[in-house]
Amino acid sequence: MPPPTPPASDNPAVRTRLPRIGLLGVMQPLYDAMIPGITEHQAAYAQRLADGLSDAAEWTLAPPVRGREDAEAAIRDFEGQDLDGVLVVMLTYGPSLRVTRALTGTRLPVALANTQPDPAVSASWDMADMTYNQGIHGAQDTANALVRAGIDFDVITGDWQSPEFVERVDRWARAAHTVSALRRLRVGVFGYPMNGMGDARVDETALLRKLGPEVHVIAPGALHRTMADLPERAVSDLLAWEDKVFDVDDRLSGEEREDHARMQLGIEHLLEESGCGAYSTHFDAIGEDGRFTRLPMAAASTLMAQGYGFAGEGDVLAASVVYAGHQLAGDGHFTEMYAMDFPSDSILMSHMGEGNWRLARDDEPTRMIKRPLGIGGLADPPTILFRYRPGPATLASLVSLGGERFRLVVAEGEVLDSPELPALEMPYGQFRPSSGVRGCMDAWLRAGGTHHMVMNSGHIARDWKVLCELAGIEYAPV
Repeated sequence: MPPPTPPASDNPAVRTRLPRIGLLGVMQPLYDAMIPGITEHQAAYAQRLADGLSDAAEWTLAPPVRGREDAEAAIRDFEGQDLDGVLVVMLTYGPSLRVTRALTGTRLPVALANTQPDPAVSASWDMADMTYNQGIHGAQDTANALVRAGIDFDVITGDWQSPEFVERVDRWARAAHTVSALRRLRVGVFGYPMNGMGDARVDETALLRKLGPEVHVIAPGALHRTMADLPERAVSDLLAWEDKVFDVDDRLSGEEREDHARMQLGIEHLLEESGCGAYSTHFDAIGEDGRFTRLPMAAASTLMAQGYGFAGEGDVLAASVVYAGHQLAGDGHFTEMYAMDFPSDSILMSHMGEGNWRLARDDEPTRMIKRPLGIGGLADPPTILFRYRPGPATLASLVSLGGERFRLVVAEGEVLDSPELPALEMPYGQFRPSSGVRGCMDAWLRAGGTHHMVMNSGHIARDWKVLCELAGIEYAPV
């Protein structure tokens, strides 16, 4: 059974969609007299290529670029439409200096599709066919210009009609969409970060300059006022939805559930109001405020299921990478490494009570429980409890190295079908790294991997690698 659909968010920052990519087809007027109609002929090829890639992205095609003015006008149009990236395709050989200014000045992620209309050289080819299929040296000329300009870009070589080519374009398009989404991201921080937690600290201006996320501090008092002003109908609708979706603990009182629901709806309202696609709360910032009864544990789980990035303890880096996980591969899940289990060569993954229940096992109910939690010094917080779904999975940690240097530490592996831990009242699962616990953890620690991270289902290290290449940050597989 597919996971239940959470209440829809009105925040455009959390909506998932196909990447929106501009296709820049490059040629030149040199061949017009030799092959009349060549521009129209190659424009039709560009349209066929876009049609063949329609499952990977929504395409906006520029008219064939035949000079510098064409290229710069096309890129201005792509940027004006707020597209996610530019795929450059050589329709014939096109001199690089015609496009260099446009491609080195754009804020959009770039890829060179090194392909051609016909997959094989044929004895039937004439000079026209040679010209139609000569894009490779235009790609070389353009790539040289981008390298000399220090531009981060991807290259995709292959037969455009092959599944492998489509797969690579899909991977790049999702990475480009994620990079562009991060550049637009605002991360709401309720209160302040956890004191003494060094691996979450970052120069906020450097983060903004390099990757794009902007930190937006939200006063706990704003949450308290918003909770009080919520309409009763919104609260009752959320509670009714939870009754349908979760196995709700009979020990939870109406007052406990209503207070939780008001916190969730209040957080979501403030995120929408401020345009934040990710957020973080810290238990001390909530607990020490004095106006709150409990921590928003269940709220974090459902807001993650709606597509918001989340991290605990005011961790902006982790909230950003969870948001990136949503955009890149779907269903990013905030977690941390709790303990190593050497006999099973795995790591117990969990956090205080927050987790994206879209990663829950489908053979067990997802529960909303009453559980004691001494952290924060507040009353029992309703908590969504589930075990992680067994199968391939990937962890990623965003590391600040100082200044504008960032690193992404990535580990592929498998969530095991491990025994239940009856006393553990928070989402959990056991992750076996492909490199083994010892090898993975040695490399993770040497790379400076943080203790908060995103988990996604599936093996998506290659997806993260392309994102790092486009964003100009270090990629560290472990």
